Amino acid sequence: MATKLTELLNIKYPIIQAPMFLVSNTAMVKEAMKSGIAGCIPALNYRTLEELKSAINELKLAKVDGGSFGFNLIVNKSNLKFKEQLRVICETGCDFIITSLGSPEETILQAHKFGIKVFCDVVDLNFAKKVELLGADAIIAVNNEAGGHRGTMSPKGLITELVTHCNIPIISAGGVGCKADVDRMLSYGAAGVSVGSPFIASVEANVTNEYKQACVDYGAKDIVMTERISGTPCTVINTPYVQKVGTKTTWLESVLNRNKKLKKWVKMLRFAKGMRDTQKAANEVTYKTVWVAGPSIEQTKAILPVKDIVAKLVH
Repeated sequence: MATKLTELLNIKYPIIQAPMFLVSNTAMVKEAMKSGIAGCIPALNYRTLEELKSAINELKLAKVDGGSFGFNLIVNKSNLKFKEQLRVICETGCDFIITSLGSPEETILQAHKFGIKVFCDVVDLNFAKKVELLGADAIIAVNNEAGGHRGTMSPKGLITELVTHCNIPIISAGGVGCKADVDRMLSYGAAGVSVGSPFIASVEANVTNEYKQACVDYGAKDIVMTERISGTPCTVINTPYVQKVGTKTTWLESVLNRNKKLKKWVKMLRFAKGMRDTQKAANEVTYKTVWVAGPSIEQTKAILPVKDIVAKLVH
């Protein structure tokens, strides 16, 4: 399964274990590397810079041939820790950085000084061309089958358009739960895939068993879009709690969002509350079950070790 992505990261299979807020951890990434793929963790999963540095050093010690690891950075103004997180990641060292939600210009500039590759999340050709011009090493094409904040284009439509007009590798994100899905994305021209939701139901994930079991019990038809987490549409499992509170912003929020002066503060408050609900649901047994996942949980039939989930993707 040699592709441009396997060459870029020196991995056995063209797969990245996608960074997932509250879910990804070093145990998952270690097993991913042992299985011949790359693993990635959101920097925001660590409360302090010392915790982030410790995680990087732990993964450096655990790295094996055929495996690779990186970190995800939110690069817009909402991440007040961005510059310090970037500094710690560059100085401590990793194989790659995935950027999300903002301009990757500073990340690319700093990371390349330390020999770290930068992959950038995009949802359309406009953003893809921008990050290519800035010097990105590869593009993460987030399609409409992704979990969390997804794109609007189909995997085939997005991949073929980017492959046609861009000159750097395209990594497809969304809609992969088994080897047939991996093969499908590669057939469209992708150099690899970024896979998240199937790894939620892994033994190594440190979320509740209820969250993991939900990914087994529910399927693609149970995934809905909600604006109640961040104010921006996000995919979640349609639990009874989600049905109860609804998926649209409240009437008051809709009115306030039309006020230019108040809009930013309303979104910040909505984001803060949504993150608290999501964190409680992921880490505690609670009736407020806001579980983020994508339609690829359709292929999740049991809670398995990471190595067995990787095996499903490559064999």
